[in-house]
Amino acid sequence: MRIDIDNYREILDTLTRNKSRSFLTGFGVFWGVFMLVALIGGGQGLKELLNSNFEGFATNSAMVWAQSTTKAYKGFRKGRYWHMDYKDVGRLRQRIPELDVVSPVLFSNGGTAYFGDRKSTVGVNGVEADYQKVNEPKIYYGRYLNDMDIAQRRKVCVIGKKTYKELFPGGGDPCGKFIRVDSIYYQVVGVDYNTTGGMSFGSEAGTTMLLPITLMQQTYNRGTSVDMMALTGRPGVVMSELAPRIRETIGRAHTVDPTDEQGIMVFNTEVLFQLLDSLFRGVNFLIWLVGLGTLLAGAIGVSNIMMVTVRERTTEIGIRRAIGATPRMILSQIISESIVLTLVAGMSGILFAVMILQMLELGNTEDGIVAAHFQVDFWTALLAAVVIALMGVLAGLAPAARAMSIKPVDAMRDE
Repeated sequence: MRIDIDNYREILDTLTRNKSRSFLTGFGVFWGVFMLVALIGGGQGLKELLNSNFEGFATNSAMVWAQSTTKAYKGFRKGRYWHMDYKDVGRLRQRIPELDVVSPVLFSNGGTAYFGDRKSTVGVNGVEADYQKVNEPKIYYGRYLNDMDIAQRRKVCVIGKKTYKELFPGGGDPCGKFIRVDSIYYQVVGVDYNTTGGMSFGSEAGTTMLLPITLMQQTYNRGTSVDMMALTGRPGVVMSELAPRIRETIGRAHTVDPTDEQGIMVFNTEVLFQLLDSLFRGVNFLIWLVGLGTLLAGAIGVSNIMMVTVRERTTEIGIRRAIGATPRMILSQIISESIVLTLVAGMSGILFAVMILQMLELGNTEDGIVAAHFQVDFWTALLAAVVIALMGVLAGLAPAARAMSIKPVDAMRDE
């Protein structure tokens, strides 16, 4: 296949003949492509940032805790405060076999952790080892709490990312070192980098300090009380269907109305994840609608300018027809000019969008860990390039049809 250099040189000459007009026309396509690619990448990054707030939480999990009752029941007036206890763990495991994990959690009012002259505000939580099946940790150093820690009431802890940064600003593995909270020393056995900002219970994200629940019961004199139950269902189990049975099991044991949804609070994370999925389906639709609409507006601008160009070149086209140029040659020339203009502007828009997205991605990278990927994938960029080419063809059809309809005799009369 022979490349016609003269043809491309002529296209370049035509487009550069009026630089301002070509630039302003191409800017419409450039901006449309930039908006489309940037919105797709930005939407993806935003989704990852929001999902990172719930990272590690099982999608079929639920949290149960006690609140003041809102209904009178069996002689008790509404507004009564009650609390769960450790026996509820056995009740739920025995009466609801569809549950996979039933993990009790204790919260404290918070405190200050000290290491040398460094200090950090922490929220102390007591958990069992299987709590990691509900809220999966991202262990950066060391390990998570295990069954031996729980059984032997070991004075060990797993600290969060923010606490680690404040107590050990020089970095390095802190495992084996002792930190002090409320005059008690705990040995650090792990660092959890899972921030879970949107699902952090009892403390600020990254400041949670996890202790064996048995140690916390003894140290904080909590007895057998439980502040929250973390539950997960077996594969295929829908947690929202188990919520009434969970309330009934706990409510009967504590003389609380099983229909009191506020008194026995069951927070179903399944509903939250479904809400996020629905939200981002709508966001993706809006992104494509706005991006393609902007791109179409740019293509219409290209078509209008090409119509003006054809009108200005009426005499030139008439002379071409008079010396033997076929309608197909004229059609090819006009469409080629339209495609080149849209491709150059469009590819510039893709490159600029990729550069902006890369800067956003770098801004969300900490300790070598990327919090969210804003970059578009190869196939999305390829699809955008194909759409640009099609827009160029469509933008050139109407001007090309007008050019083909010009008769040599009429062109010669044109002033």
